[in-house]
Amino acid sequence: MNISVLIPAYNEEKRIGKTIESVKKSRYVNHIVVIDDGSKDDTAYIAKKFGVCVIRLNTNKGKGYALSCGLKCVTNKSDIVVFLDADLGESAIEVDKLIKPLIRNECDVTIAKFKTFGNKKGGFGFVKFLSKKGVKYFTDIDFDNSLSGQRAFKVEVLKKIKKIPKKFGVEVGMTIDILNLGYSIKQVEVDMKHRLTGRDIKGFLHRSRQFYEILTTLLLRALRCNK
Repeated sequence: MNISVLIPAYNEEKRIGKTIESVKKSRYVNHIVVIDDGSKDDTAYIAKKFGVCVIRLNTNKGKGYALSCGLKCVTNKSDIVVFLDADLGESAIEVDKLIKPLIRNECDVTIAKFKTFGNKKGGFGFVKFLSKKGVKYFTDIDFDNSLSGQRAFKVEVLKKIKKIPKKFGVEVGMTIDILNLGYSIKQVEVDMKHRLTGRDIKGFLHRSRQFYEILTTLLLRALRCNK
């Protein structure tokens, strides 16, 4: 099977190398594409050193837009496509846990369910609450991990989704589409670890932007449904 991994990255020069290196150890992955979303550091340069395909965007367009660019390169030559965040580092090897259920035809999509490590805390849960309520509203299904960016798809699922949100609403929007199209999703527990957004000014601004973009995605969807 042809299995491709898309890694959108923005200013991840400190982590992208270890992430790529780990994915290369996968038993299943045979194609890696890094989409450098207008980084101001050496993310693209470091990624190229690992011999993977690198798409370089001149300006920061958002995670969903970056993934859309990557999909144009891999959809027609892949059986399975995986989305991974650039900051997973060595834990990216857990990608095989997302791929295996698809190879076994147990489901159409897998989404990573992160384990809870110690007492580490990120935000206050507002973004997670909005995402869960949004998915429930549009699908009538309670779904806990719609924010997870680590997910694998049978390629036919991606071909059915006509358009994905351009920014942080990408995961929530795609989860709604997948469920409404009748595809099955398996939530897979993984030992992946990535950078937590802290409870400081920088973290607050990041989560505010994330909340706004997810809310915008949900409101636009509601407007289309009411037309």
